[in-house]
Amino acid sequence: MLNSIFNWLKIFFTDPKHRQFRQVFWFAVISLAIHFAYRFWTKGMLFWPIQAGMHDLHQLMTRWVFYQSVWVDQHLLNIPLRIAGLTMYFDNGSWITINESCAGDKQILQFMLLLLIYPGPWKKKLWFIPLGIVIVHFTNILRIVLLSVVSSTRPEYWHIAHDTVLRGMFYVVILILWIIWVEQINNRSAAIKK
Repeated sequence: MLNSIFNWLKIFFTDPKHRQFRQVFWFAVISLAIHFAYRFWTKGMLFWPIQAGMHDLHQLMTRWVFYQSVWVDQHLLNIPLRIAGLTMYFDNGSWITINESCAGDKQILQFMLLLLIYPGPWKKKLWFIPLGIVIVHFTNILRIVLLSVVSSTRPEYWHIAHDTVLRGMFYVVILILWIIWVEQINNRSAAIKK
């Protein structure tokens, strides 16, 4: 039994026909490692200079996400709302508060580390990582705007939208960016070198 498991693993990790499955496997392993390392790190591994800098970054990103989302809500979607601090109040009595966990910096860090760890040409990483950061940030703006729409129209669906559908949207976007990296950019570079 143990021998057959080792044979299967050997085939999985060496057979070229399993290349795409291996890549998805490594994407999942790296993403989960980054996720849990981030949680562990934020729960007590921060020493003062880094902790103060991370707090400032969280605050900055939180304000950016809040005010950019409010702008879209008011100017593009014409959602009537009032602002107090970092909270949007809607006419139906529902509200959304943007806090540090809404900033999207964990997802941005996760995307950056994923691309830095994953093989590929550094020249292409120098433009793809910043582009991906912008895309992940705008995904977060879209997430908050969609939560605003749900809150202002169907607040009873807010929890499922927030906890399930729109939280997963981050990871779908990161997966798509990674697929573009692996299948289009990195593979094209490897093909050119051959």
